[in-house]
Formats: sequence, structure tokens, C-alpha cells
Amino acid sequence: MVSLIDVMMLLLVIFMITAPLMQGGVDVKLPEAQAQPLEDKSSMVVSIDTRGRIFVDRDGMSYGEFRGSFKGLVGGNADRGVTLKADRGASWEVVAQVLSVIRGAGVTKLGIMLDMEPPG
Repeated sequence: MVSLIDVMMLLLVIFMITAPLMQGGVDVKLPEAQAQPLEDKSSMVVSIDTRGRIFVDRDGMSYGEFRGSFKGLVGGNADRGVTLKADRGASWEVVAQVLSVIRGAGVTKLGIMLDMEPPG
């Protein structure tokens, strides 16, 4: 019985260490602004890095691939929502193009992720 408890504790420690690493998304430096936290965390995440690469969750693609496949990725779940994470160094032209594709796919719930600006 003691050995089973040891195995359980080991698995718990491994899970606690790996859980933060399993967070989805791409590492981008978000712009700062005063904003309220998002309530729904089940939305699809679209990220744009400084080089203009686009990621849907963790899958990277060019703008042409994104434009051609996004409507299929959303499918019938347009009401699920999309969260946009754009690096503060990303081109606004790319951000505007991505927003246009997202809206064109019928997504009505769109959030833009920001870093919280320190109060004051």
C-alpha cells in the first residue's frame, strides 16, 4: 500500500511540474492597457508574432494559409469566440488583415489580449 502512495505522489509532482508548460499559445510581448480580464477561456487563440507569422492555437501558418483555412477551422463553432494575441512589434497591417479574416468567418465574439497596465 505504501508503494502505491509513493507512485501516486510521484505522478502528482510530475503533473504539477508539467501543467504550466502545457499552456497553449505562442510567446508574444502584449501591449499594455487598462482592461478587464476575460471571462470565457474556451475560445480559439490566434497569435501574431513580430515577424508576422500567424498561429492558430500552436499551429503556425502564413497569411495565405490562414485566410484559406480559418473558416474551416472555425466550422460551426463561430459562437465559441476567438482571442487575438498580437505582439506589440507586429505590423498593424497584418493585424488588420487577420481581424478581417476572423470577422469574415462569421465570428461574433472577438477578444484582444493585453497585458494589464499598472494602475496609476
